[in-house]
This record gives sequence, structure tokens and C-alpha cells, in this order.
Amino acid sequence: MSQLVTGEAVVLQVRIARMPTRALACAIDVIIQMMVLSGLIGLLFGFLIGEQASEALAIALVTIVVLLVVVGYRLVMETLTRGRTIGKLVLGLKVVRDDGSSIRFRHALVRTLMWFFVDFAPWFAASPGIVASLMNKQGKRIGDMVAGTVVIRERHQAMASPPLFVPAHLVTWAQSLELSQLPDELANTARDYLARFTELQPAARAALGETLGHRVAQLTAPAPPTPMIAPAFLSAVLAERRRRELIRLAVIRPVTTGPFGPAPTTNQYAVPAGPFAPPSPYGVLPPEPVPTFAPPPPAHEPTPATHNAQGWATPGSNQSGW
Repeated sequence: MSQLVTGEAVVLQVRIARMPTRALACAIDVIIQMMVLSGLIGLLFGFLIGEQASEALAIALVTIVVLLVVVGYRLVMETLTRGRTIGKLVLGLKVVRDDGSSIRFRHALVRTLMWFFVDFAPWFAASPGIVASLMNKQGKRIGDMVAGTVVIRERHQAMASPPLFVPAHLVTWAQSLELSQLPDELANTARDYLARFTELQPAARAALGETLGHRVAQLTAPAPPTPMIAPAFLSAVLAERRRRELIRLAVIRPVTTGPFGPAPTTNQYAVPAGPFAPPSPYGVLPPEPVPTFAPPPPAHEPTPATHNAQGWATPGSNQSGW
């Protein structure tokens, strides 16, 4: 599992195609190329023998045909299909740019030329591409590094990100977390666990949650002020980590006013709501108290005074009159 950051600072979870899968797709493409090449060379030799052409012309024509099939096949296929060849289509692979967008002609051209002349060139014993792919974290060969591309698996993509949130009474704690020691691999594992929370058996769910929660707690500080179950703790940590990543990757744009101005910001820790919101296995947070405005008490009106037979006001009948 790996992450690609788009130009809009959106983090995409993708599954990187590894060396065995790419090798199988390459083998399928090579078989197709050899079949086409053998047919064309057979026709070409029949033409050259019938015309009694010179040896130099035969070598030149054969070289041109080989280059057109070997180089042109990958260049044309990846350009027209936006990153796929027949072998990649069969195995569900696709070449994309480092930001997740589709490749264009220049990317396909660079990848193809590097594939033929560097990565799998016979004068290099076809080793540079294999060594680079095994050593690179994203499985890139030299052509991918130069072109700025990566091969991903389109099938069996990662599930949608779970509804991560921080309870309202723990926002201050979450903002004070030290997350610099939390590696990406562990964070992605915890995210996958939360995404598949409802699919796991109760015993496995509890054991895996406790294990991940203990590992994450060892790499973060401080500890939560109140006891939390492992899924809720992982959700809070990942929500704060995602908030900081979005802030770091956000592009500052000038603020516009008027009817087309930006929408007001919302609470970044709010639990997703609505009829189509994904279910959360951690329960529902209590609603935040709505502040009420208490009107001021009405002014005290004096009680009308009562008089006795002698004309004196009764004591206490009119406080304002005393």
C-alpha cells in the first residue's frame, strides 16, 4: 500500500504493482510482440528473396521492423489507453503519474526508450530495471524514475477511508499529540484495520485492535486523559494525523469575497452524518450542547399601595414608596 498526493493535496491510497506481477505482464507483452515480429519478418524475407535485395537493405529493413514492434507497441498502447498495454490489461495494472493522473505521450515515450536502451538492454544483461525495481519502495524501474510514473494495481484497490474522528472532549489532547515517530506503514495498517472493522470476527477484532493500539501508543505521546477502547484511540490518532497532513499540503489561495467566495470551514473532527454516511463501529458521540440565550428578568414592578382607614399606607404594600 502506498500514498499518492494529487495536485489538489488529496491523499490517494493505492496498491503498488510489485515485481512478480509486472514481470508476468511484461512476459505477456513480449509474447505478443514476438508473434507479431515473427509474422512481419517472415513476410519481409519473402519480399526480399523475391526481389533479390542486397544484404545491407535486408539488415536495415529488419532493424526498422524490430524497432517499430518493440518500441512502437509500448509507445502506442500506453499513449492510447492512458497507461496500459495488453499485459497490463490482463493483470489489472496501469501506469500513472506520481500525482495519480493519467500519463501522456511524453511519459510513454520516456518509459519506452528507457525500457529498451537502459532497463532491459541486452548490453546491460537486462539487470538495471530489475535491480532498481527491487530496491525502490514503489517498485519503480529507471524509466519510471525518469518519467515520473508509477505502476499501480487497478483491481482490489484499498477500501474507502473509514470515518475518522476525534471526540469533542479530546480535541485538545489530540492537538497536543506528538506524531513524528509514527511511521506510514503502521498508520496504513491501522487505517486498514478500521476500514475492515465490521468484517473481522469479534475475537480477532479485539486482539488485533489491542495490538495495534499498543504499538501506536508506544510511538505517540501523551496518553489520552480518559480510558479509550483501541478502535476509538486509533481513530483519534489517525484523524489528527490526517488533519496535520492536509494543513501541510494545503495550497494557500487568496481569499475571495462575495457570493462565489469559499464556503465556511467546518469542524474537522466532526463525525460524518447523513443517511449515506459510512457506519462507525465506535458508537455515536453525544451531541454538542447548543448555547441558549436566557432573556434578562423583567423589571420589578412596584406593588400598588393599600391604605387603612386612617389614610396610612399598609407597611410592605408598596416597596418603592418606602
